[in-house]
Amino acid sequence: MIGARLSELRIDNKMTQEQLGKKLGLSSVTISQYERDIYNPDDETKVKMAKLFNVSLDYLMGLSDDWRPPQKTSQLIYLKDIPAQAAAEIEEFISQIRKKYNL
Repeated sequence: MIGARLSELRIDNKMTQEQLGKKLGLSSVTISQYERDIYNPDDETKVKMAKLFNVSLDYLMGLSDDWRPPQKTSQLIYLKDIPAQAAAEIEEFISQIRKKYNL
């Protein structure tokens, strides 16, 4: 099933097999083999494909018809009944701390 989805995504993004191969560091022959389901890409390649096309792995692999990648969940899920602005400020603070300490 990944072959059909890969071909669809490539065509929708107006790419040739050669162009997609270059973006993924693969040959056009390998892309053709993936699209015809002769070979299955390894997990690392599947992740690269999903990121490149901004789709979920489930969509790419034919497990879901929802193409959207999963949304980042808030770290503040455990805090209830706080104003949205307060939650946004806390999220920003957490982001700054992560950057400061390279987390």
